[in-house]
Amino acid sequence: MSCGEPHETDCSEVLDHLYEFLDSEMPEVDRDKFKRHFKECSPCLEKYGLEQAVKKLVKRCCGHDDVPTDLRAKVMGRIDLIRSGQAVPEHDVTAAPATPQES
Repeated sequence: MSCGEPHETDCSEVLDHLYEFLDSEMPEVDRDKFKRHFKECSPCLEKYGLEQAVKKLVKRCCGHDDVPTDLRAKVMGRIDLIRSGQAVPEHDVTAAPATPQES
């Protein structure tokens, strides 16, 4: 997605890190770059608005459950693997090995 205009911060970078922006999990200098980009790029601003609305809806409907710290760490680890282009295992490699069932 792009408006076809050149920007200081590329649309793909903005969209790749949109949730970090929404969750305030990026340095303020990067947040400022994204804010400038949204002022210039209506397609990215529209995507931002949509994702923000979805996030609010999910929080309202499902925001009462705390996510276990270990689960969050596993999910973030998988996201990092995907972003770095590394192969992601099909199964959970952090789980304890399965024990054979007794007959």
